Amino acid sequence: MDKRIIKYIHKNKVITLATSLNQQPYCANCYYAFDEKNGRLIFLSDEQTRHIQEALKNDLVAGTITTDHLSVAKIKGIQFTGKFMVPNEDLKKDFYALYYDRFPFAKAKPAAIWGIALEFVKMTDNTLGFGTKISWEKGND
Repeated sequence: MDKRIIKYIHKNKVITLATSLNQQPYCANCYYAFDEKNGRLIFLSDEQTRHIQEALKNDLVAGTITTDHLSVAKIKGIQFTGKFMVPNEDLKKDFYALYYDRFPFAKAKPAAIWGIALEFVKMTDNTLGFGTKISWEKGND
């Protein structure tokens, strides 16, 4: 994965997660931690939420990571696709350790932990020139 994409993902903390079920799209915002080594976004969310219920039935998800800029010249953001992950017990330990390292305050309200195995990432970075795109696809490292 391009180092500029990695840096941007580490710098931010909220994804908009898009799910779809029965031809009905849905979005939710979630705080995330980035497992750079394995190309995964890790997040907490209650199992009863609509986005988790949908992802459990259709594991193909998409999303965005963005920052708010008034200047078009400074716009940066990521669009991604991936596979929703339900971690096994061993992986849960790793996921929680990574997530709580980034957001220790989250321990105050325990929740289920999930992952997204990134499959495609496209970053727009206008600071490199208007409309500059940097892409990554799993398997094309």
